[in-house]
Amino acid sequence: MISVGALFSRQSAPLLGIDISSSSVKLVELGRDKAGNLMLEHCAIEPLERGWIADGSIEKFDEVAEALRRVVKKSGTRTKNVALALPPSAVITKKISLPAGMTDQELEVQVESEASQYIPFSLDEVSLDFCVIGPNKTSPGDVDVLIAASRREKVQDRQGLAEAAGLKAVIMDIESHASRLAVSRLIEALPNHGVDAVVALFEVGALTTSMQVICNDEVLYDRDQAFGGAQLTQLIVRQYGFSVEEAETKKRKGDLPDDYSSAVLKPFVEVTAQEIGRALQFFFTSTPHNRVDHIFLAGGSAPLAGLTDSVTEHSTFACSIVNPFEGMEIGSTVRMKKMAREAPSYLTSCGLAMRRFSQ
Repeated sequence: MISVGALFSRQSAPLLGIDISSSSVKLVELGRDKAGNLMLEHCAIEPLERGWIADGSIEKFDEVAEALRRVVKKSGTRTKNVALALPPSAVITKKISLPAGMTDQELEVQVESEASQYIPFSLDEVSLDFCVIGPNKTSPGDVDVLIAASRREKVQDRQGLAEAAGLKAVIMDIESHASRLAVSRLIEALPNHGVDAVVALFEVGALTTSMQVICNDEVLYDRDQAFGGAQLTQLIVRQYGFSVEEAETKKRKGDLPDDYSSAVLKPFVEVTAQEIGRALQFFFTSTPHNRVDHIFLAGGSAPLAGLTDSVTEHSTFACSIVNPFEGMEIGSTVRMKKMAREAPSYLTSCGLAMRRFSQ
């Protein structure tokens, strides 16, 4: 039934969290120190060329596999077991209620029966998994169960990448679930431990900005916008006549002309803040909510100068940049300055690495 290690499985052996996005491969390995605190042991990023990954599908398998090998080597890890993730668009999820007290085998049979109602293709073509979330709030004798299903070839593509890089995929997750797990630590650091706080998480990727509104570990609303850091690269290309590759490299290194900040960056930051404000308005008009308590920004464009201030100005809500390693011990092999600069990009890979300790 389950073609790859359980979507929400428990994992105590060393584990790499690897996030493969349209623009880069990110790797995180976590451990615990003697006091039991989370520790960042390894992290690394390797850029991908545009088009190698498109809409979550691997278009250039050999090139991505080689980038995966490079990021593992760069990180210095020797761990081979990995947790990978699929984009939410590649996974069908459905929460159902089933009678409490069923055995695993009974649950499996029932889940297969229920899944066939919600999945628009044959169960023979899918990788199917489920996890018991907990007691149903309205029906005491039932439990809530989350079903997740994806086309088998999507899962096999990710497994194949891991194998080509000498790794073994033991967990297949969903990107949005992994990022929520990582951000849950930061929500707990909010006033009153984040209880009843309505938090909007924006992940500004290269091509897409994804939004999740979370309250008490429940997703109230989610939405993707076709907007991201690649648009800043295009603005740099138009302004200075660089090639896309040159613009991307110079953007990453901060090696841009003196007028870049005023002529290119500031207008882009303003537009990004407006897009975030617009997404929040969609949330308010689609739900009974009319405010959020905090906005978290993640992704490669999150640290852009002035973005948090601009988002607060447009939305009137407190806003901060995500550092998924906040409060963790940092291992001796991690380059602190580089890690701190890139931290917002590691949210999903950090959540995947945390699956090692999931209860």
